Amino acid sequence: MRSYRPDELFDAGRLPPEIARLAPDGDRRMGATPYANGGRLRRDLDLPDFRDYAVDVPAPDGTRSEPTRVLGAWLRDVVRRNPRTFRIVGPDETASNRLSAVFEATDRTWMAGTVPGDDHLAPDGRVMEVLSEHLCQGWLEGYLLTGRHGLFNCYEAFVHIVDSMFNQHAKWLKVTRQLDWRAPVSSFNYLLSSHVWRQDHNGFSHQDPGFIDHVVNKKAEVVRVYLPPDANCLLSVMDHCLRSVDYVNVVVAGKNELPNWLTMDEAVAHCTAGIGIWDWASTEGAGTAGSPDVVLGCCGDVPTLETLAAADLLRRHLPDLAVRVVNVVDLMRLQDEAEHPHGLSHDEFDALFTTDRPVVFAYHGYPRLIHELTYRRTNHTNVHVRGYKEEGTTTTPFDMVMLNDLDRYHLVMDVIDRVPALGATAGDVREAMAARRAEARAHTRAAGDDLPEVQDWAWSAAPGR
Repeated sequence: MRSYRPDELFDAGRLPPEIARLAPDGDRRMGATPYANGGRLRRDLDLPDFRDYAVDVPAPDGTRSEPTRVLGAWLRDVVRRNPRTFRIVGPDETASNRLSAVFEATDRTWMAGTVPGDDHLAPDGRVMEVLSEHLCQGWLEGYLLTGRHGLFNCYEAFVHIVDSMFNQHAKWLKVTRQLDWRAPVSSFNYLLSSHVWRQDHNGFSHQDPGFIDHVVNKKAEVVRVYLPPDANCLLSVMDHCLRSVDYVNVVVAGKNELPNWLTMDEAVAHCTAGIGIWDWASTEGAGTAGSPDVVLGCCGDVPTLETLAAADLLRRHLPDLAVRVVNVVDLMRLQDEAEHPHGLSHDEFDALFTTDRPVVFAYHGYPRLIHELTYRRTNHTNVHVRGYKEEGTTTTPFDMVMLNDLDRYHLVMDVIDRVPALGATAGDVREAMAARRAEARAHTRAAGDDLPEVQDWAWSAAPGR
């Protein structure tokens, strides 16, 4: 130790002033630099009004859109208005996830040389792509922790690659909420597309919605999960996420053409509430002010489509049945308010799902999660969930939902099986639904496509609003 010559550095055990002055002070100290406390540098994004990008919806399913393509136009202008503080990262899937409009405003970051034919490569590009989800996660974490904003877009099945990195970031957010001196940072936003229900060409290896299950295990004050049912809802949700701080936001949205259900004003109201009865899809007397015989719950864009198709079939085949449709955007609304800040009170939950009527719930992911979130609810024993049960392959969209019993025909059969009064009176309808399933499967095997009545189906049970 004497080799450090402490007699030259200390005077009677104290550091001499001329030595002490060498240490940085104020924000130059390692523990106080704003670059290690990025919330001090953070400034809100200058966001364009998402309402200006709304798709026209003259009536439910009056138009159809590719949700992420609609979102891409808004993100393009987010990039334009925030050229130094916003980035999109992802494993070379920005175009595949149909966010290509962003390349009208920027390029992919590329520091090496280019050759003719290269697609949107430039040193100052705001889109960072590399086929490594780990790198994407790390890039965006670093970007957020130094005061900026961003979005990680990824195929749903492969975001699992960063499970452990997500864990650590969520834990860090939980702990830093307890430190008054650490300023809030922008939320980590995941956009998961090319999801489980529309992997028509990639098949089983690309079919896994389980990241949601992983995320909801973390502290309730940190995690948020959104499954917007259409394009306008996706715009509203993403605007909210990019304004938020100190969260991990997971947004699951399809890229394929889907019905537009809600006008922008309706979408904003629905997303703000996070859950709600769709009176226009419910039969008369079973909506907000009524008493249903059965509740059809849905969460996710494809489950919503199949649920509304099932409601249409029930209206046609069982017109006296009182059917209520409840759509969920904010998944954590299902949980008890004592467990999650977004959770509904028991009274609020019961007002939607009743205390004693059958609930047939169509969910985007693994069914058990809905049971876990609702197990404290009064009517939990009557909640029956359909979702992904690890049945997949390279097949058609409708065959995919049939493989997992999430299709409209099976949902009708579930209703008949669970409404006591229907067991002895609706056997013919149940047989007809089973026959339609068999016909749909046979048609898929013979023609390599879905039945025309499935492909061409449109909401018509309740014209107008």
